[in-house]
Amino acid sequence: MIRRNLLMANVIIAAVVTTACSDTTAPKGLASGGLSATSFPRSGTLHVEKECSAYTGHAGDICTFTSSTLKEIPVGSRIIYLVDAVFPSFDGDVRVDPPGPGNNTAHGHCVVRLDLGTGECSFSGGTGKFTWFHASVAVSPLGGPDFAWNGTYSFSPRD
Repeated sequence: MIRRNLLMANVIIAAVVTTACSDTTAPKGLASGGLSATSFPRSGTLHVEKECSAYTGHAGDICTFTSSTLKEIPVGSRIIYLVDAVFPSFDGDVRVDPPGPGNNTAHGHCVVRLDLGTGECSFSGGTGKFTWFHASVAVSPLGGPDFAWNGTYSFSPRD
C-alpha cells in the first residue's frame, strides 16, 4: 500500500512539473509536438509605422507603433532603444514591447542613419509570443517624426 501511494505521488508530481514547465506561449502545435520546425508556416511581409517624437537619442527612449500588419505587434506597441545614439547614427540593440500583460518582447538590433532616417533592423527571438520571432526590415522616413519598417518576418525555430 505504501509503495502504491509513493508511485501515485511520483506520477502526480511529474504531471505538475510537466504542466508548470510547458511553453504555453508557443505557437499552437509546436509546444505539443504536433508540427515540426520545418513545417511551421508562419511567415510573410511586415509593414509597421511608428511615431518617434519622444526619441532624443538616449538609451531608454521610445517610438510608438501607429500601424502594423502583424497582430503580435499591435498599435500602441513601443520600440525601446537600449543604448545611446552616437550622431549621426544609431547602432545598437532594441526591444519591441507590445501593450498588455505578459512577458512578450522581441529582441533586435538596428543600424540607422539619424540624419537620413534610413537603416535596417533585424530581430531574432525574444520572450513569450516572440520566442521564435525573426524579422529583417528596412527603415525609411515618412516625414516629421514618423518612420516605416518594411520587410519580412517568420516565427520558426532556427539557428
